[in-house]
Amino acid sequence: MKSLSALLIALLLAPLTALCAAAPASGGKLNIVLFLIDDLGWRDIGANGSTYYQTPHIDRLARDGARFTDAYAACAVCSPTRAAILTGKYPARLLLTDWLPSGRWDPKAKLRSARFVRSLPLEEVTLAEALREAGYRTANIGKWHLGSEPFSLPEHHGFDVNIAGNAHGAPGSFFSPYAGDWSIPTTGQRAKWNVLSDGKPGEYLTDRLTDEAVKFIRANRERPFFLYFPHYGVHTPLQAKPEVVAKYEKIPEAQQQGKPVYAAMVESIDDSVGRVVATLRELGLEQNTVIVFTSDNGGFWNATSNAPLRANKGAYYEGGIRVPLIVKWPGVARPGMVSAEPVTSPDLYPTLLAAAGQPPRPSQHRDGFDLRPILTGSGALGRSALFWHFPHYNEHPSSLPSSVIRKGPWKLIETFDPEGVELFNLANDLSEKNNLASAQPTVAADLRRELAAWRTSVGAQMMEPNPDYDPAVQRREKGAKKKQASKNED
Repeated sequence: MKSLSALLIALLLAPLTALCAAAPASGGKLNIVLFLIDDLGWRDIGANGSTYYQTPHIDRLARDGARFTDAYAACAVCSPTRAAILTGKYPARLLLTDWLPSGRWDPKAKLRSARFVRSLPLEEVTLAEALREAGYRTANIGKWHLGSEPFSLPEHHGFDVNIAGNAHGAPGSFFSPYAGDWSIPTTGQRAKWNVLSDGKPGEYLTDRLTDEAVKFIRANRERPFFLYFPHYGVHTPLQAKPEVVAKYEKIPEAQQQGKPVYAAMVESIDDSVGRVVATLRELGLEQNTVIVFTSDNGGFWNATSNAPLRANKGAYYEGGIRVPLIVKWPGVARPGMVSAEPVTSPDLYPTLLAAAGQPPRPSQHRDGFDLRPILTGSGALGRSALFWHFPHYNEHPSSLPSSVIRKGPWKLIETFDPEGVELFNLANDLSEKNNLASAQPTVAADLRRELAAWRTSVGAQMMEPNPDYDPAVQRREKGAKKKQASKNED
């Protein structure tokens, strides 16, 4: 009888015990870790179907949390997406619509690129600032790419700690010494990536940044922290540990999804995720920490295959903007949950504010939606559509100046040069092979009107005719680009 009574008491106390075990330290606030991987394609993790790239730690994160199949980067290139994450706004509303510091693409083009700001505006209250106001210790460890000195570095936007973040979009080398020596395309000037002290010869950047992240977690274990961890990997230069590259080179070429060196870079990112999670577990913080894993745009054409998605980074087909998104939020995100709800980069701001126990800031994260209804299964977001606006030329294959709307299964792409409209039903044409604009003129017209109204509402900048337009130059350049795009999509 005593044994039965003890068992009943234990069963009654179990929920309370579990609640206490999951209760966050440091005044009841959850820690937040946000992994932002550079150029990681949607299908470049096992959880999203890759059988080539080895990502056991990321896959476990997906099993322990929620995975979004229809998650989108706010832009097909990096800087605008990073700005959208930190501000909760669409790039078009921010007027930060191209990567920084991009220069004069195609000076003889038919249209002039729209004007855009060259750094994250100081008037924006970033996610880091909001969390620091709430008592969080904040760190940017890795790529920034949202401005430079004298007033647009992470420390000017709410980060107490900045390690390796400045205006550069890529390191000179992924192996120490990291600086490298290269020429700025738009000016021809020489420049060095010199934002991180060199380690021992041969030290790998992804590992070094993870060392720094682990140190930050250990140093702040007794207080709430926000670790923004934007890795430089898996961006170019494509460089990885030789012994890991060799492992993927042994796999038959027909079974390879991308270059072995890229596969090795992905594995190092996965190792980084594993080390961070292991550190949280060791310190008893795993159940008190929200972890988000995502990418800033689709996979680079010369590194990986985004199939079955069409195209690549820089393009506004699915291969350029659909990205992995995993949210592990103990007690909120149902483990193993998979959602097909369309979500986007600005949604992270209000979601992570909620994780920190902070009220929403609707005047700041105007385009973001709190994802808790999806994570808990309690309801829908209530969003009518997703939007993109890229009024610029881009050197990536299949990229055109475009505006895009996705509403339900329908996706419309309006291109500015050449002028055109494409309409796809993603529910039965994920690869965007069948343009239905002519077959569904009413749907296309309605979506195009909604897209135009959205551009007006956010103050989107438009392209203008270029008085220096040279049709002969354009024909040659477009021919070369079309040839490369065709090769890429074969």
